[in-house]
Amino acid sequence: MNRLLRLPSVYLSVPILLACGLTLLSYNLPGDYLQGMLLLVVSALGILLFDVLAGPRLPPMHAFRARGYVGTRESFVALAYAAGITAFCLLDLLLFPIPLLDKPSAYATMEGGHEHIRHISDMCWTLPPIGVLCARNKWLRNLLIVIGVAFPVLVIDRNRLLASLFSLALVVLLRRNEAKPVPWKAVVFLGVLGASMFSMLGILRSGSLDTVALPFSDMYRAAPQGIKWLLLYISAGPYNFGSILAKHYVNASFLVNQLVPGAGSIATAGTDIPLDASNINVGTEFFPFLIAWGAMGAVLSIVGLYALLAWSVRRMCPAVALFPLLIFLRVAYCCVMSPFAPQAYTWTNAGFIGVCLALQVLAAWLPSRSQPLHSIP
Repeated sequence: MNRLLRLPSVYLSVPILLACGLTLLSYNLPGDYLQGMLLLVVSALGILLFDVLAGPRLPPMHAFRARGYVGTRESFVALAYAAGITAFCLLDLLLFPIPLLDKPSAYATMEGGHEHIRHISDMCWTLPPIGVLCARNKWLRNLLIVIGVAFPVLVIDRNRLLASLFSLALVVLLRRNEAKPVPWKAVVFLGVLGASMFSMLGILRSGSLDTVALPFSDMYRAAPQGIKWLLLYISAGPYNFGSILAKHYVNASFLVNQLVPGAGSIATAGTDIPLDASNINVGTEFFPFLIAWGAMGAVLSIVGLYALLAWSVRRMCPAVALFPLLIFLRVAYCCVMSPFAPQAYTWTNAGFIGVCLALQVLAAWLPSRSQPLHSIP
């Protein structure tokens, strides 16, 4: 388990392979759609092989555990940052309708400056790891964890909910004592909690799946509604990827809109993209590159994402500083979610990495504290 956690490609290749496998089980795929599955599988296996032979490794577990953040300059800056994110979460809830309490469709309403506040409150997923790593008081630690999980539920943001739980679970795994067994109970609890809340929010947000006209397999149709939401969330990206590759659709505007702020809408719903089901409009992290530059563009984007992941891993070595760790958590989550939708190749993701780099510089400029780093008991 420790070796797997330290292998960067596990966060990218394994989710792609898993998503493709579940896609094959969830649909009766047309023969030409299998080309897209094959492209994703071969790319993931190639990256996994390279990473095993020549890739970087995360620092050993004892390095994560030995690094004490409480009371350091990094901790002070991170807690100030967390206070700012919390303030924007409160503004989001006070100034605009709360989808969970008002109407679920309000989650997509971004008018009157709401989108600007949401750009900052979306970083609520960082609150749980900051609470675990930096809070001296138990009440503050628990408060940051609760806010990081409760805010996405209130605004019906399933992506941020999964990001919060993923970062919390990964920090728990990386900081554990190597001599002790993996805390499966805590990890399984977070997994079940995330899956259950995701399914309930999916049903609340989008209603029944009866209107989705896709060639589902008998196994999928026999599954409970909550499981169907999970399977659809995991498999829709690879399905649409294979569909568009088979149809040879080309349109570079979506990639430009994704990379350049204010260039245009990144929404794929209601466009001329020939999706098999217009209400299922996701297509993996690599989908915009596919429709802009074809199969080669998609492969290059997969390799580029691995390069970004490897860079984030190297920045943590050897000291496991706090803000490089946050960057790694973000990039690792983008990799895990790459079979679903674009998150890594976006200006907001670049902005978050820029914020972390700036906060690291700010922490380095602060007066040094006399308290040395110490091992956590």
